[in-house]
Amino acid sequence: MSITGQDLFNLLPGYYRVKDTQLARAMNLLTATEAARVQTLQSMTPPLPAALQAELDGLLAKASRGPLLSLMMLIAEQVGAVEGDLNQLYDDAFIETCADWVIPYIGDLIGYQAVHGMAAAVASPRAEVAHTISFRRRKGTVLVMEQLARDVTGWGAHAVEFFRLLADTQYMNHVRLGNHYAPDLRKWKPLAYMDGGFDKTAHKVDVRRIAVERGKYNIQNIGIFLWSLTGYGLLKAAVAPAPPVPGAGGMASPCFRVSALGRDMPLFNHLVPQGSDITAPAKPMNVTDCLKRQVLCKDIQGGAGAVYYGEGNSLALYINANLVSPYQVQVCDLSGQDGAWMNTPPNGSPYAAAVDPALGRIALPAAAAGAAAPTVQATFYYGFNGDIGGGDYAREAGFAVASEASPPVFPFGQAQAATTSLLDTLNAAIASVSGGGQAAVEITDNGIYTLAPASPGGAVPLAVPAGATLEFRAADGCRPTVILSGELQVSGGADSLMFLNGLVLAYVQPAVGGTLPTSLVHVPDAASNQLATLTIANCTLVPGLALQPDGTPQGAYAGIPTLIADLPGLTLDIQDSILGGIWVNGLVTAEITDTIIDATDPTHVAYMAPPAPGGPAPLPGGSLTMCGCTVVGKVYSSLLSLVSNSVFWAALASTDVPGGPGAWSAALWAARKQEGCVRFSYVPASSILPRNFECVQEGPGEPQPAFVSLLYGDPGYCKLSWCTDDQIRRGADDGGEMGAFHFLLAPLRETDLSIRMQEYIPVGMEFGIYYEN
Repeated sequence: MSITGQDLFNLLPGYYRVKDTQLARAMNLLTATEAARVQTLQSMTPPLPAALQAELDGLLAKASRGPLLSLMMLIAEQVGAVEGDLNQLYDDAFIETCADWVIPYIGDLIGYQAVHGMAAAVASPRAEVAHTISFRRRKGTVLVMEQLARDVTGWGAHAVEFFRLLADTQYMNHVRLGNHYAPDLRKWKPLAYMDGGFDKTAHKVDVRRIAVERGKYNIQNIGIFLWSLTGYGLLKAAVAPAPPVPGAGGMASPCFRVSALGRDMPLFNHLVPQGSDITAPAKPMNVTDCLKRQVLCKDIQGGAGAVYYGEGNSLALYINANLVSPYQVQVCDLSGQDGAWMNTPPNGSPYAAAVDPALGRIALPAAAAGAAAPTVQATFYYGFNGDIGGGDYAREAGFAVASEASPPVFPFGQAQAATTSLLDTLNAAIASVSGGGQAAVEITDNGIYTLAPASPGGAVPLAVPAGATLEFRAADGCRPTVILSGELQVSGGADSLMFLNGLVLAYVQPAVGGTLPTSLVHVPDAASNQLATLTIANCTLVPGLALQPDGTPQGAYAGIPTLIADLPGLTLDIQDSILGGIWVNGLVTAEITDTIIDATDPTHVAYMAPPAPGGPAPLPGGSLTMCGCTVVGKVYSSLLSLVSNSVFWAALASTDVPGGPGAWSAALWAARKQEGCVRFSYVPASSILPRNFECVQEGPGEPQPAFVSLLYGDPGYCKLSWCTDDQIRRGADDGGEMGAFHFLLAPLRETDLSIRMQEYIPVGMEFGIYYEN
C-alpha cells in the first residue's frame, strides 16, 4: 500500500499537528465561491448523491488542511512517484507487464525476429514475444513447429517428421510393430491420406534437399503442411433440385445439389479448433479440407457422437424442416449424368437420404404416388480462398443503411415469401423513401428466391426516388441466391444511390416467352434516369449467368455480360465481389477493388462500352481504377486511371485482327496513353498502356500466372498456385501476390513462417512447406 500524506502527518508529534489544525482554521483556506458551495451542500437534505458527497468531503478536507499537512502530502506524492518507478522496474522484467518501450529489448534479449504479422495471432508484438518465450521451452519439438505454422499463417497446419515414415530394416531389439513397409489394403485410410499431411504409410528415402522444394522423405526432413482455404458455412440453406432418377415401380428418386446454382462442388469440413496452445498433433477435423466420403461414412456411424454430421457440425440435412438422424443418412457415390445417378436409394429404403460430399449431391428414396414433394435444406460448408463474393463472414460494417435505421429495414425470408413476393417488398421499400431518405431490403436466410418481371422477357425495374438511398442486401452471415428471369433494371432520380450487398445473382430463362437477357444488372441510359452511384459490395453476379453441373457456363449465355452501366455520369463502385463481363458507357467512372471480373474465357470481353446499334465494335469503356483484381477476358477502356496489383488473363480471339476495322488492337487496351498508370500488374502481350511500372508482361520465356482453377464454384477459383513464379506471386507493391487475393498477403505469411521456423527447428534438420489446398 502506498504511503499517503496523512500517514506521514500522523507520525509527527501531536503538538505540531494541533498547531497545524489551529493555523488552518485561522487562515480560512477556502475561497468565497468554495465557502458558498459548502454551505449549499450542507443545507441539502441528506443523504447526498455520491458525487455531491465526494465534493463536500473534498472541500471540508481542504478547509481543515494546514501548511504542514499540505507539505506532507507533497512529500508523499514524490515518494509515491519513486515507489511507482521501482514497481515499474520490477514489472519491466516480465513481458506480460512491461512498458511498451521495453518490448523490443526483451525481444532482442531472447533473439526474437520481427515478422510482417499478417495473421491475427502474431499481430501484437507483445503477444509474439510472450509466445516466443513460451515456445523456447519447447524448442525443437514437432508440436511447437505445428503451432508456429498455425499462428503465423492463420491457416490450418500440421508438422510431420518424415524420418518416422521411412521404410527401413528394423532393429530387432526395438521392433516398431506399426511401421509396415506396405499399407494394409483392407483399410481405407492409407489410400485416402496418401502423400498428404496425414499419411501414415512408409516411403523410400528421398536424398534430394527439402529446402529447395525437391526432396521430401528423409531422415533430417520436417514437412509443414498448410491448408490455406477457408470453410464458409451456410445454415439451413435451400438446395437446388436436379433431374430425378427413375426408381423402382416407375417412381422417381428426388435428387438435389447443395449448390444453389445447380453445380457439383465438394463439401468442406467445419474446422474444430485446437485451442490457443497445441498439446496434441492436428487431426483431419482440425484443418479445413474437403469432406471425404469414407470419413463422413465412418463418422455418422457414431450417431449422436458424430464429429462431422449434425447441427453445429460440418453437414446436416433437413427434410420438411426436421433434422435427419445420422442413422438414416447413407454416404455413397452419387456420380453420373443427370437422370442416371448411381446408388440412389430405392423405394422402401431404410435410409431417409443418400449424400455424396465429394460432389455435393443428395438423393431421397422415391416417394409414394401422390405424395407431396419434400422440402430439403442443408447446413454445409464450402471452400474458398478469401472473403469476397459473399458468405458468412462479417459484412455489417459495410452496410449503407444501418440496421436500426428509420424507417426500419424491410426483412424478407421464408416467412415473408409465403405471403408476398420479393419484388413487392422491394417496391414497398422504394415507396417508403419517395420523399428521400434511406431504406433497405434484407434477405434474412440462405434461401433461393426468384425475382421475375411482370411479363416474360421483360425487365425487373427498381426506380430509386430522388435523393434516396436503396440497399438490397443479405443479412450479416447469410448468402442467399436470387434467381432472375429478366434483367434487374436500376434507375433513379437526382442524387439517388443504389447498393447491392452480399447477394448471389444468377439467371434462369423462363419457360414461356423467354429471350436471351442483355445482362443480369442494367443501368439504362434514359432521360429520366439520374442515378448517381451504383455500389456492388460482397456480391456475386455469376460469371456466365448460369452454370452447368460441371461448373462451366451454359453455352447459350456465352459472351453476355453480367453488368451493363449505360448511363453517362454514373459512378460505379465494386468491392470484394465476383462478376462476369462488365460493359460501361465511356462517360462512366468505374472503381473496382479486390474483385474478380470473369468473362469465362480469356478471349471474351471483360470490360468495354456497350456496342452501338449497328456500329463498329468495340468501343472503350469509361475511366477505370482497379486495385487488387483478377480479370479474365479482354479489356478496352478510355482511361486506365490507376491499375495496381492486378492480373489480366486475356488474349485476342482468332477473329480479332489488330488494326482492322472494328477489331481489337490488344487484349488490354487504353484509348488514352498520355494519362493514367499501370503498376505492379501482370498484363497480356502487346498491351496498349499508359506509363507502367514494375509490370510483368506476357511473352516468350516470361513468367505467367498458374491458376488452381478458372471455374466459378471450385474451391481454388482464381487462386494462384504456389508454383507461380515469384515475379507474380510476390510481385505486388508490398511483396504480396498480384490479383484478387492480394489482400490476404499469402506470400508474406509464408515468409513469416520461414523466419520463425529457422528459430525453432532442431540443429541439422531442414523443413519444407507443402500446400494441401
